[in-house]
Amino acid sequence: MREPPSSPSLVVGIDGSRSALDAALWAVDEAASRDIPLRLVYAIDPKACVGADTEDRARHLAAAEVALRYAFIVVESTNKPVKIEAEILQGRPTHVLLELSQHAAAMLCLGSVGLGHSRGDPIGSTAAALASAAHCPVTVVRGHDPARNGWVVAEIGQSPTTDGVLRHAFDEARLRRAALRVVTTWQSLYVDIHDNHAAADRKMLAKTRLDRYLAKWERSYPDVEMHAVAVHGNTQDYLTKNGDSIQLLVVGRERADGIRELVGPPGYAALHHANCSVLICEPQTVL
Repeated sequence: MREPPSSPSLVVGIDGSRSALDAALWAVDEAASRDIPLRLVYAIDPKACVGADTEDRARHLAAAEVALRYAFIVVESTNKPVKIEAEILQGRPTHVLLELSQHAAAMLCLGSVGLGHSRGDPIGSTAAALASAAHCPVTVVRGHDPARNGWVVAEIGQSPTTDGVLRHAFDEARLRRAALRVVTTWQSLYVDIHDNHAAADRKMLAKTRLDRYLAKWERSYPDVEMHAVAVHGNTQDYLTKNGDSIQLLVVGRERADGIRELVGPPGYAALHHANCSVLICEPQTVL
């Protein structure tokens, strides 16, 4: 049994796909800012080796080594001050990464579409499983463009986990020198359908509450440009309308509309079009 490392690392799932390389590149600044290692992990699924002869098993191992070596070189070529580690582990990728999230990972970073999709797995299935069950934050990366300077968007509601979402969002905006949009949603009541003034009042009320709540955060992060946004409908509508301006969405694990809507098959098309990565915060313990 593996001994847990003495200090956490930022773990990136590598599978030989372009999407996994994007995740590794996205994670470089994250690891450097935390002064922790960037750990590239390739998991070999034992089921893929069932009934395989020695030559087939050697091919699986060789593919893992090539994928890790290439990812290592790509990350190293950024010339960023980050320690890079690489490891091949035995086990189903989801199980391996879940185990690492318990004791070894400060964050998991995954590509939005891995090689499993070419073998018939649903788009985003691994990311959705990990985002729903990991013991640490999970970032699902869609593309990586260092020159892109889009917004960081935080989705908040009325849950006790809101502070955790905002802390991550402000930290990411500061790290990436990006403007922050804090979004809360509101729904029309039946009477609002025929009363424009009532709808406008509900929007103003939601915005006023959000501004009041964010005042303390603005004092703690004076260097982050922040705007509060009250959206009628849901966050996905906002992403669809503003996708070209957004680089990262930060949400809580306990969001009312669920996580699979954002990282699993149901929400893949809209978010893929927006080229928007998603950071799912760790589960919060409510005292």
